[in-house]
Amino acid sequence: MAQQNDGCFYIELCKNPIRFDPVDKVTNVFYDDANRQVFAVRSCGAMGVVVKGPKDSNSLTFRMESRGDVLSIKFSADKRILGVQRSQKSVEFINFSPDGTTDQLEYSQTCKGRSTIINGFVWTAINEICFITDHGIEFYQVTPERRTLKCLKTINVSVVWHKWLAESNLLLIASGSLSNTLNPFYFRAGSVIKLPKFEVDLPVVPKQTKPNLMERDVSMATIYNQLYIVILRHQPRPGSQGAEIVLYQISRDTPARKTDVLRLDMSGRFAINVSDNLIVVHHQASKTSVIFDIQLETETDGFAKYHYPVVSPLPLKPFKLLLPSLCVQENKMMEYNCELYSANWIVFQPNIVIDAKLGCLWYVELKLEPLVTMIPDKSRLMKLLLLRKDSKSVILSVCREMLKPGQQADLSTIAKILDMLNKVYQQHLEKEVLILAGEIPGTDFNHAQVIVDQSEMYTHVFSEFEDNQEIKYKFKVAVLIEYIRSLSQCNIPVQHYLYELIINILVRNNCFYQLHQFLQYHVLADSKPLACLMLSLEHVYAPAHQLALDMLKVISTANEEIIEVLLSKHQLLPAVRFIRSVGIVDTVSARKFLEAAMNTDDSMLFYTVFKFFEQRNIRLRQNPRFPAGEHCEEYVKHFEGLFDHNIESYLEDSDEEERFSMDQGRQEEGDNLVWDFQHVSQYSGPVPIPSSVMGRFSTNFSKDLETGDTPTLKDLRDFGLYHHESLLLDPRDLPLLSRLLVVCL
Repeated sequence: MAQQNDGCFYIELCKNPIRFDPVDKVTNVFYDDANRQVFAVRSCGAMGVVVKGPKDSNSLTFRMESRGDVLSIKFSADKRILGVQRSQKSVEFINFSPDGTTDQLEYSQTCKGRSTIINGFVWTAINEICFITDHGIEFYQVTPERRTLKCLKTINVSVVWHKWLAESNLLLIASGSLSNTLNPFYFRAGSVIKLPKFEVDLPVVPKQTKPNLMERDVSMATIYNQLYIVILRHQPRPGSQGAEIVLYQISRDTPARKTDVLRLDMSGRFAINVSDNLIVVHHQASKTSVIFDIQLETETDGFAKYHYPVVSPLPLKPFKLLLPSLCVQENKMMEYNCELYSANWIVFQPNIVIDAKLGCLWYVELKLEPLVTMIPDKSRLMKLLLLRKDSKSVILSVCREMLKPGQQADLSTIAKILDMLNKVYQQHLEKEVLILAGEIPGTDFNHAQVIVDQSEMYTHVFSEFEDNQEIKYKFKVAVLIEYIRSLSQCNIPVQHYLYELIINILVRNNCFYQLHQFLQYHVLADSKPLACLMLSLEHVYAPAHQLALDMLKVISTANEEIIEVLLSKHQLLPAVRFIRSVGIVDTVSARKFLEAAMNTDDSMLFYTVFKFFEQRNIRLRQNPRFPAGEHCEEYVKHFEGLFDHNIESYLEDSDEEERFSMDQGRQEEGDNLVWDFQHVSQYSGPVPIPSSVMGRFSTNFSKDLETGDTPTLKDLRDFGLYHHESLLLDPRDLPLLSRLLVVCL
């Protein structure tokens, strides 16, 4: 089929129709709606039967004996048994092998009752068949190996005409003087269930006899996983103009009820298809088609909803068909304009159109792209798109267009659409949780609605409009905040790359105050990736470093990251304080700290850190040595190279109650205080430190001591660990005592 792009059309026939031999004097064409196969029977089968299906693998060619005109022909679901009706009294059967060859012996089954005639038959299962007679239904089980049939059940009911929906195994039989009493029968695994019958309301025509409900005006369809009987009413009600379509929803326990009415506002000959849960109505007189979506919001009277076409009626997309040329030249194909809405068209459910004279079978398809410009209400458009298959690319395109300059929608509309996307996303995630928990089977996971997740919105929408310089950055931030708000409202965890996108936009526009506010008030949720991003912004915004640390502190699982940040900044003592505050002193790696301390080239700082972990070793293993597994040999050698072993003579372990004493002699030289001390005999008393010296230390330390108390070496050791900077702040004040205090650490 040649393509022709002329105008905007939202309905078209498939580009590659199934081609079969057209109807002529020797060829009859039949359609099996259960298997979606077309049978071209030539000379009653004597010259061959060609079967074409949706796939080439379904094609089959065979011959039958000519025993009269074929009234109906259908394969069983497994293509192993062929049923052929040549008379109104019996159905003949032919067995097929897996390779497609036929069995030479045929067998048949007659209906019950001398006056009974067979109106048709349907395969209800692989080896089960139902005859529909004028007196009711006869349900049989076929045994192909024995070439016999066994009657399972018969049901007596007056039959005027019948309809069969293979995908639901539902048989609908019309009875009554006006054919408006409908009897549904449901078939399953060797049984038939009679559902409650119901009557269809017929239009009231003044001074005329009520018309019968015609078979051509009734069809069955599955729409949004619900089974409906679709009835066309040409004269709906007095005073109204045009026909209407009434939908009756079938229930197993209660009679079918009228739920929806489709207003056509046209009269004439109609044909109905269902494509992608949309009801497509073809009007032959105007050569146009319209679509209805029963899920869209509309008016209601409390009993039924009344729908109007989604968009204005338009014709099917014109097309051309390649046909053999009438010229004598061989292998020459010519393009011919195909007649739309031909009188030769026959429509089958759900979306089949057959032209028997042309020899083509098409599938009715919906084009979503033209609907974007035809539906101005973006909220209504988005709801329509979310209910369609393969609409994700169109949805993302609509979202992009709403953000472009000149086409921007207002924030309220954008927020409404984002809420629609995320509610479907939320339902999808909730179903996944139920499936993983085993509360619902995985087969019940219905993917009817399109899921647009955060990664797709980021990749195809937000990342593109971020680089558009024509869009104001305030609008970009507002849209992203709305999306994050919508995700949070639907209890969907926000991915870090959305936060990063906002931060990049704010930083690029020097909006550091707004960024600070977003972080401080947790508009941007705390996360490790976000903290790392803030650390990288320290060179442009100094407070970003502390914001990142605060964020990591809130995250209970980010202890390692905090340590790494502090060590990278050579903040050894804050790092030590942190591991003590969170209680991970026993598990932290000593090598990591010692390496960072050695890289600072501060020998006193290295001594402090080394002694800290040495004390940890004593507490854990009663031995100051580092285990071989910690690989600290390099740092032990470095320590021994920096400090003389005699340094231990200044300080012995406080747990053994060893002490120092100092003889104090004071002299002033300018502004400096000079202290002389000497090693005195050991005893268990505290070390006296003059109050004039203590006054130079941190006031916090002084407050911890009661008036008149004298700090011990252990106090000084703890104080030095938390206030190392204060002890070494001004070495000129304590040239000799500072050495002692460092030893005390």
